[in-house]
Amino acid sequence: MEPEDFYHEGSRRLQRQFGSQRLAAHLARRYVLDELDETHVGWIRCADTVFVATVDDRGQPDCSYKGGLPGFVRVCDPRTLEIPSYDGNGMYRTLGNAAVTSRVGLLFLLPEVRVKLRVNGAGTVVTDPATLAAHVGAEAVVRVTVREVFENCPRYLHDPATGAHSAHCPRPDYQPPEPAWKQKPEYDGLLPTSSP
Repeated sequence: MEPEDFYHEGSRRLQRQFGSQRLAAHLARRYVLDELDETHVGWIRCADTVFVATVDDRGQPDCSYKGGLPGFVRVCDPRTLEIPSYDGNGMYRTLGNAAVTSRVGLLFLLPEVRVKLRVNGAGTVVTDPATLAAHVGAEAVVRVTVREVFENCPRYLHDPATGAHSAHCPRPDYQPPEPAWKQKPEYDGLLPTSSP
């Protein structure tokens, strides 16, 4: 994806301030996709959790945890996901926001894989019987048309199995290790000189 299609002026201003313009442009061009690849599909089919961010009709953000058995998020095709909405507290903020603005951002944290997978797109609320039948226990489904897919650096992820905090988290009198991705040749000359 071209950087001008992925970043807005607020992002570009901060990239200039912190010297990351070249790195950010490289990441957008190389790693931001407009559909899920086979690896992403496999990860999502194993996921039991997704965080769903939406925007209401006043532009206010909202984020919600959604959980289910592995595979509860259905991959219909590389550009379409379905997230079931189970019985809840009756507020319908996620569904209501998706119905009004359709702006949806998803964050998958996968316990077996050290990765953060982000998916942005347009969401619609679906309640027809055929769609609901594909999602046991769902009262509605948010169907997401994928616009952007990208992985994020996992260095600050904590270990879900042991509860250990990431070695990369800053703390007093401690020098965190350099993340492995920064040592790859593809990033030579792209990293800001003041990069932590």
